[in-house]
Amino acid sequence: MSVILVTGSYDHEIRFWEAWSGICSRTITRGGESGQVNRLAISPDKRLLAAAIHKKVKIYEIGGTSSTPVTTFEGHTGNVTALQFHCDGKWLATCSEDSTIRIWDMGSKHLHRTYDNGSPVNDLCIHPNQGELISCDQAGSVKQWDLTENSCVLELTPAGDIPIRSVSIASDGSCLVAANNKGRVFVWRINENTSLPRFQAVTRFAAHSRYITRIVLSPNVRYLATCSADTTVKIWHISSKLEFKYDKTLQGHQRWVWDAAWSADSAYLVTASSDHVARLWEVAPGETVRQYNGHHKACVCCALADHTTG
Repeated sequence: MSVILVTGSYDHEIRFWEAWSGICSRTITRGGESGQVNRLAISPDKRLLAAAIHKKVKIYEIGGTSSTPVTTFEGHTGNVTALQFHCDGKWLATCSEDSTIRIWDMGSKHLHRTYDNGSPVNDLCIHPNQGELISCDQAGSVKQWDLTENSCVLELTPAGDIPIRSVSIASDGSCLVAANNKGRVFVWRINENTSLPRFQAVTRFAAHSRYITRIVLSPNVRYLATCSADTTVKIWHISSKLEFKYDKTLQGHQRWVWDAAWSADSAYLVTASSDHVARLWEVAPGETVRQYNGHHKACVCCALADHTTG
């Protein structure tokens, strides 16, 4: 399977799609078990799908046909809001409205460690060095967690107590981007030189007039996609000096856009919306090239893996 495209919905279903034909090739129905699908993540080797389903995290085999998970991680007491695999798939990081961040060992299938964030956590990302986590929360904080020191080592509050909704870190570790409930985006340069601040604020800008739901930096770190309650996705071009310039607006969704995922070559973007539909966009012309219809309620998350492994 060279391209893996998966969507999740409030209809409690997870759907796998043939990216270019738009055909749904597999549906995980979960045997009538309730629980909305909040986020999805594909393992680096493309063998496993991690799904945040209400308070649980379920792991499915991508190449299989069963709707029964191979592993279920339980322990969060609130909605699991985000999850990401370690670059070698050794562990999985999750965060929740229960104000905790958890690290799960994929080998032993057990909880490895828990961090108390102090307020509901909305999103997280793993630094490319695999030794740090960046989280954001309802209290308006962006936090750096050092996995070696096993603690929070830095806290940023770019807009006071306005909730930070999403964070994204550059694949080359050069910058960190965060967005809040007021539609504003904040950018920090990440310095490796110890004589400079580790996170150096470089710019902030109003991306949308309404709530931002997700931001995602492209793999080549040339673009930022911002998803919003205003039904649009905006694309921002990033210069070598970390200047963010408005590029275009992707229009077509009829309701809130909840999630987005870039293709490996940064040429395509998949989006998920409350209008029940996921879309594949060719970013350069800003056009929809495929639409994925089948969910019966809001489509709120998507995951795409179109890279080769070896």
